[in-house]
Amino acid sequence: MQRTLILLKPDCVQRRLMGQIITRFEDKGLNFVAMKLMQITPELAKQHYAEHVAKPWYPTLEGFVTAGPIVAAVLEGLEAIRVVREMLGATNGLQAAAGTIRGDFSSSRQMNLVHGSDGEEAAAREIALYFKPEEIVASTPTIATWLRAADEA
Repeated sequence: MQRTLILLKPDCVQRRLMGQIITRFEDKGLNFVAMKLMQITPELAKQHYAEHVAKPWYPTLEGFVTAGPIVAAVLEGLEAIRVVREMLGATNGLQAAAGTIRGDFSSSRQMNLVHGSDGEEAAAREIALYFKPEEIVASTPTIATWLRAADEA
């Protein structure tokens, strides 16, 4: 099993799309093992987006992600990072395929509703930024046996 971080960004929360998006991940068979509503501080934004801080557009990004509450969550599942990224679609909502989260709900590059970790190292680093180890609840839903064959675990 693989874990990844998702952030339902301020535009997602303000537009009341949280439930629809959470449902998509659950329908896919991904397991939520941690979740919280929180406000990203400028300091946390700088840690999360450290590779972008020096870029000229970073202040706009920081202003956006700190503008309102977000939902941070850890998803677990087979190939969770790839699966989530494919479900999200292209970063720019105008270029995202119909049927993806961004393709269906976003028409912006920056206000693209959901962040998903882009690799295993990023997922581990990002999960640690948002969750303490004791906040992650390992559990197997009873429906798991109906989502994939036993030899796929």
